[in-house]
Amino acid sequence: MKRTFWQLLLIICILNLAGWAAAAGKPYTIGPGDVLEISVWKDESLSRQLIVPPDGVISFPLINDIAVSNLTVPALRQEISKRLNDFIPDATVTVMLVQINSLQGYVIGKVNRPGQFPINQDTTVMQILAMAGGLNPFAATSKIFIIRQENGKSVKIPFNYAAVEKGKNLEQNITLKRGDVVVVP
Repeated sequence: MKRTFWQLLLIICILNLAGWAAAAGKPYTIGPGDVLEISVWKDESLSRQLIVPPDGVISFPLINDIAVSNLTVPALRQEISKRLNDFIPDATVTVMLVQINSLQGYVIGKVNRPGQFPINQDTTVMQILAMAGGLNPFAATSKIFIIRQENGKSVKIPFNYAAVEKGKNLEQNITLKRGDVVVVP
């Protein structure tokens, strides 16, 4: 699989970002929509690029299905190596995160540009509201809330923009998680 200089540079940048997140104590976990490149050294038939489907389960030759959602890249590499060991002892497996597509947050309601926004592992409520162009004049600044999925249930987290804007109750300006929806009534 030949790569251009720019593709290699992009891969290095993504790997560096994943490394920086891990160094900060927040390892990146794989999610639906992410693009992975998995290769086994000296076995081109076991090298492929995969998009993680919505259910988070990928198929790989010889070892069938693997649930990859919420695994880190090193954990996935280790799991593939372990499963391949029955077929290829001491296989050298490489897993690269080629493209991050699963880190998305959403803003709906009375903002200037509602929609879906790429986030990182440190994006806060105020930052995503800025990405959405800020609140429009009709927004209820003290009644904003975040909808988050936790353990299969929707959780409502209140956010008072007016207070945070004045420098009060700054703990409300939480870090967003994958899939969070900020609602501005």
